[in-house]
Amino acid sequence: MKSPASEPAGAAPPAAEDDPNARAWREYYRRARMPPAHPQARDFLHADLIEALRRLIPDDATVLEAGSGSGRLLAALPNLRKAGIDYLPEAVEEARAAYPDIAFTVADATRPATAAAAALGAGSRAGLPRGSEQPARFDAIVCDRLCHSVTDIRALLESLRARLNPGGRIYLSAFNFLWELPSRLAERAGWKQAAPEANWLSDHDFKNLFDIAGLEVVRYEDRLLLPMEIPGVSPWLNRYVARLPGVQTLSLYRIYVLRDRGLPSVRRAASVSVIVPTRNEAGNVEAAIQRTPVMGDSTELIFVEGGSTDGTWQTIQECLARYRGRLRLSAYQQSGKGKGDAVRLGFEQATGDLLMILDADLTVPPEDLPAFYEVAVRGQADYVQGTRLVYPMEKNAMRFLNKLGNVAFSQLFTYLLRQPIRDTLCGTKVLWRHDYQRLAAARHYFGDFDPFGDFDLIFGAARLNLKIVEIPVRYRDRTYGETNISRWKHGLLLLRMSAVAAQKLRFV
Repeated sequence: MKSPASEPAGAAPPAAEDDPNARAWREYYRRARMPPAHPQARDFLHADLIEALRRLIPDDATVLEAGSGSGRLLAALPNLRKAGIDYLPEAVEEARAAYPDIAFTVADATRPATAAAAALGAGSRAGLPRGSEQPARFDAIVCDRLCHSVTDIRALLESLRARLNPGGRIYLSAFNFLWELPSRLAERAGWKQAAPEANWLSDHDFKNLFDIAGLEVVRYEDRLLLPMEIPGVSPWLNRYVARLPGVQTLSLYRIYVLRDRGLPSVRRAASVSVIVPTRNEAGNVEAAIQRTPVMGDSTELIFVEGGSTDGTWQTIQECLARYRGRLRLSAYQQSGKGKGDAVRLGFEQATGDLLMILDADLTVPPEDLPAFYEVAVRGQADYVQGTRLVYPMEKNAMRFLNKLGNVAFSQLFTYLLRQPIRDTLCGTKVLWRHDYQRLAAARHYFGDFDPFGDFDLIFGAARLNLKIVEIPVRYRDRTYGETNISRWKHGLLLLRMSAVAAQKLRFV
């Protein structure tokens, strides 16, 4: 078998120095700094990978590239603090000369991260004051196609995992094993240099290795049906046709976004803020206060009222005045309109580590919130929301056509977001405040499109590569008031939001 790498990211030979294949790869990486006879495919792939990583990796992340080679890929990322490691000293020297503001270090990406701190090099290279303390771990680790050349992929994955900051992500690119034969033909045609025996893995093989190494897939992207520029053809094939179900399995390469699956000890000291958007819900206010449990170190309950005609604001004030329990209560009136505006105001005023949304109609019981808390503090997910479509509902909880619409949109959004989403409109959502702040700072990417607030959070979580988990809840009948959801009007809005997700998250 031959390697599919048209321009390898850098050398990361195995620990066994006497391995013939390892020696062959070492020589290949040295030769690979010379361009092939026809570099068009190599350059096209490189440009596509840069575009994808610039979108996937948060701008404020510290970045390490494992197998940095010439440094071209790392230099193209906008992040301020970047470092690269590569096995070949000559590659590191070349990268240092070309990009003096980036720290490059000689290190083997398959071995323990003993030099992770040194990887950022001198402070001036890392974009930090000289003499300042360097981080030993990174928010984002790029590993471009090294899995095809190392003899121990498990060791590579475990080494990368050890270099991750808590909450960090690995961005691992790998070629589709179906492209082995085209790769051989490309070598004969001079589109890429002939390479030694390589690893060709299926998606099942990768996921098995991820599991062994303690990693899990948050999302993935399949890229390129046609790895060359043909005006009017390449953009259409690679941006739209390549994303269609079934067709994507033929793509040239895949980018896996991975998180550490290791579960930290439960953060019992985490504080909680529960936001209750409240419009025409006077009859549910007192029940929301009495039934919301105290979670973690402390729990605050924040009502955000706007545009009520049934005396909801006055009821909130009366309930707050006579309350004597352990919850910390507060209330605000929104100047804007819609649940989304109310949620944003509540999150702005919240002081808790963990942010929760509780719909004031109480059709999802407040007593269920501790289950969301436990999943979050155990590290099982970064973003937790409820799903009403697993357990049987009470008779009048959701109209039949509404349920059919929810099921249809769940399938659509699962496809668009590349993460399973069973119930897009369940109001119970939970995320960490620091993740919400990152989400809010990047909100301009999607624009102001969501009056509900649900999709603003879901889309933002997907773009930040947060791990999304749904918890089944039992959906109850309303005991007061009427739903604010309009089946047809809001159904059209859901279609509009689907178009936003398609444009900004899927067909990119």
